Amino acid sequence: MVRLSTIVVIIGIALVCTYAQEELYDNKYDDMDVIAIMVNDKLRNQYYKCFMETGPCATGDAKFFKEIFAEALQSKCKRCTEKQKKMLDDIVGWYTENKPAEWQTIVEKSIEDLKKKNAGK
Repeated sequence: MVRLSTIVVIIGIALVCTYAQEELYDNKYDDMDVIAIMVNDKLRNQYYKCFMETGPCATGDAKFFKEIFAEALQSKCKRCTEKQKKMLDDIVGWYTENKPAEWQTIVEKSIEDLKKKNAGK
């Protein structure tokens, strides 16, 4: 009987650890209208400059998405909420259709950021 309860505890701990590894990003900014940002040159350029580190990140949402973007892109949004997955799809779609050179720069920056992050581990 003791062995069975020990096994149950071990399985429970494993499940908790697995869940913790798959924790989703904060959903605080899930109601953003990314299409409205994409079609507004001034707003889009502010977010782009924030991400590229050529301008300030003027809003909390810009800072948040800058922090998670490279990982989300690389992992195909593994830790994203459903709304964040939709937002990423919208951003990728808009950029690849309308600003492919800028999109290429974003992808290259994301790869560079991930390399730096992994080198620091």
